Amino acid sequence: MSQSRGSDKSVKNIFVVGLDELNKSLLKTVPHAQYYRFHSLFTFDEVVHPDGPFDVAKACKKAEAWLAACEHRPDAIVGYWDFPTSTMLPILRENAGLPSPSLESILRLEHKLWARLQHQKVVPHLTPKFAAFDPFSIESDEALPLYYPFWIKPIRSHSSFLGFRIDKRQAFEDALEKIRERIQFVGKPFNQIMERADLPSEIRAVDGYHCIAEEIISDGRQCTAEGYVSNGRIVVYGIVDSHREGKHRSSFQRYQYPSSLPMSVQEEISAASEAVVHASGYDNAPFNVEFFWDEDSERLSLLEVNARISKSHSPLFQMVDGVSHHHVMIETALGQEPHLPHRQGRFRMAAKFMLRRYSDAVVKRIPNQEDIDRVQARYPEALVRIMVKEGQRLSRLAWQDAYSFEFAELFLGANSEKELLDKYQKTRAMLGFDFENEGTLDEIAH
Repeated sequence: MSQSRGSDKSVKNIFVVGLDELNKSLLKTVPHAQYYRFHSLFTFDEVVHPDGPFDVAKACKKAEAWLAACEHRPDAIVGYWDFPTSTMLPILRENAGLPSPSLESILRLEHKLWARLQHQKVVPHLTPKFAAFDPFSIESDEALPLYYPFWIKPIRSHSSFLGFRIDKRQAFEDALEKIRERIQFVGKPFNQIMERADLPSEIRAVDGYHCIAEEIISDGRQCTAEGYVSNGRIVVYGIVDSHREGKHRSSFQRYQYPSSLPMSVQEEISAASEAVVHASGYDNAPFNVEFFWDEDSERLSLLEVNARISKSHSPLFQMVDGVSHHHVMIETALGQEPHLPHRQGRFRMAAKFMLRRYSDAVVKRIPNQEDIDRVQARYPEALVRIMVKEGQRLSRLAWQDAYSFEFAELFLGANSEKELLDKYQKTRAMLGFDFENEGTLDEIAH
């Protein structure tokens, strides 16, 4: 427990961008929660599911006016959502007169070309081959200095949106068509953010309507290091394994904590994370860094850095360590050093499962409250988030990866992997999702 926080008994007003019910319930469990008053700054739908491209300029003006009229002066503004929230936070904080990592330090982590150039300098042995390109002017993938297969994705995106594996020319042409049609949903807001930053000319030229192509590194095991920076001190406090499934192993099946990677690999991951974050100048905020490790070649590769906690991991830390890492997000925003317990939770391991389908369908049935109550009576730690409605067509869901449709999230804890996976199978059956696809039902991905 932070001694400085313990000596400060005044109530702190914490404004949370896109506050939702699941994360609100977790925020109320963190240490010192009795001294925090949580307020929502923008609704969940405004920042996560906007109608059209998110308007950063309009949102910042709205937030500034709302905070000025609010009776409570903010002590911190925080967020756990990916783009645009993570990249917009320094703007909101500056407008409110609050300390923050610089916008430029965040862009060094999250602008995919600038980030890769930083990685090339700091951890060249962990950096795949890459090249930026303009999807509107490139005529052929022959212009890229990469061999098949490779990945392409926007310079700034999230949730694997518009990310494609390219293994032949036709796949590249098909991907370009989809990118050109939809990149404005991430390109427009990212350009509004870039306009506010002091950027090198070569980075400013590669705006949100550009893409990056990268050498394939996803054949191994994926994991994420969670950490924070406090007054220049960098701490990695946990590593979470990411299990993939589906076509090209491109869709997440579950996040599982703690990692089962060899300790020597975890130590290398922590050291690389610290080096990359230190080089960016990022400070007094949380981060997470994604890696792939190929067990056969023993090659470690850095995928990307995110300037935030992963909200998906919060219940996992609570179940295993005893505290959600929302605690890290809040304490660093308040200028405090977080102090996290270790392995003091109820379970030895925990996972977030993502329930998916790999073909389009109409949702025929979703769990009712009785179904969820029955699950939680059997497994009290279980958390369920339903992401669809009855009668909804999956292909109309926003922000999906290119190869699947995610329709629910499920968090569970256990004392062995066998118990964890058994709980998952039983819980999924108890929830009773049902789909209709030309008469074919229940094609839930296993």
